[in-house]
Amino acid sequence: MRRICAIAIAAVMTACNGGSSKAQQVTVTQPAANAQVDASRHTAITAAVARMAPSVVTVQTEAVEHVPADMMEQFFGGQSAERPVAGLGSGFILRKDGVILTNAHVVRGATRISVALRDGTTYPAKLIGLDDVNDLAVLKVNASNMPVAPLGNSSSLIVGEWSIAIGNPYGFVLANTEPSVTVGVVSGVGRNLVAPPSDAGNGAYIDMIQTDAAINPGNSGGPLVDAAGEVIGVNSSIYSPSGGSIGLGFAIPINRAARVADDLLTHGSVRRPWIGVKPSVSENRTPGERPLRGVTVAAVTAGSPAASAGIRTGDVITRAAARPIRNAYDWQAELLELRVGETVPIILARNGSEVTVNVRVADLPEVNAPRVTVLHEIELTTLTPAIRSERSIRSAAGAYVQNVSARVSAQIGLAQGDAIVQVNSTRITSADDAAQALNSGRGVVVMYVERQGQFYSTEFVTQ
Repeated sequence: MRRICAIAIAAVMTACNGGSSKAQQVTVTQPAANAQVDASRHTAITAAVARMAPSVVTVQTEAVEHVPADMMEQFFGGQSAERPVAGLGSGFILRKDGVILTNAHVVRGATRISVALRDGTTYPAKLIGLDDVNDLAVLKVNASNMPVAPLGNSSSLIVGEWSIAIGNPYGFVLANTEPSVTVGVVSGVGRNLVAPPSDAGNGAYIDMIQTDAAINPGNSGGPLVDAAGEVIGVNSSIYSPSGGSIGLGFAIPINRAARVADDLLTHGSVRRPWIGVKPSVSENRTPGERPLRGVTVAAVTAGSPAASAGIRTGDVITRAAARPIRNAYDWQAELLELRVGETVPIILARNGSEVTVNVRVADLPEVNAPRVTVLHEIELTTLTPAIRSERSIRSAAGAYVQNVSARVSAQIGLAQGDAIVQVNSTRITSADDAAQALNSGRGVVVMYVERQGQFYSTEFVTQ
């Protein structure tokens, strides 16, 4: 009869050898870990995340929302009520003394702001200033020796290089204050994108970094990082008909963001560069249409830097500094990059010849800039399917201009029949949206408008 022996790992047992009871010790050792595989887990990506993660924060906000009384309350004379609404996003630390950069849309309208570090430590935060045009805001917490995010150079990006989006998507729903990471590549730079007319959920993005690293709700305001562990952009938005990431994310270039942050810290507001050129509306084109070579100057403001440099009506701007100007979106992108006080070379096409002028950038002259009080000078109605059909408007949503004063029409170019689709970074879905966006405060406004199937932007100051 055969006897079967079981071998126990690292145990002393009796061997089956012709009935012999001689004992022998059998020891089984685990194979050594593959050092090569273990080392391969530590990559440039993990090193970049380790370098950046300590400086990434969660931004928590609270705002007051007005809600209408229900039908029963209205019957008994009830009025609208208020309720607190929580919001969140991400940000990163710019200075050891607690200066933090995030998106303007994360903190806009907040009555209370707090910032949480990766270990859960939470500080109340003060809003230093925000810039709706660039969708950026600067916060300050009372702290010292905070970990600072190293900043890179967004002007030297290579299409195809690694990009890492770091933030806190969905906040504490994930029950963890550690920032999360998504990885992709830099898909494009200098992206100027206007949402398709059928898409009411997205707006215009000017001179942005495009990435396929997933940017999800709560990532807004967090850093987009390169493989060296340096910030190259501020995560801002995604392009998506469904609301979820489809690999089209956009970040504000860090060079522009750093300039805006410096202005907000130094002046409390952004010094808006101005040269006094009004581009022709006809030069704007929607994505998919043939790009034009240059932007025609429709008007030059008297006494402006452009007038002093010799720019004339009818000139075609083909290049500004290092940027080729193909359409009005490129021109708008260049204006976002200019700094007050610098001199920018501009190349013009004039009567078949190429002319170069040097323009010294000035502050926007708010005293002389067109000022709009929307409720008094612009009559708006919500864009409906019937209006869209009757007026051949391509945008799915917006505010239709029923009437506009002659003063406003002359100064900012708005006309009856236009559809306002975006104000700064706010997508407009109704007349109330437009009125609220235009009356939310004083400052520079960039408004995007559809007219006769074409899109253009106009800039002015509200009061």
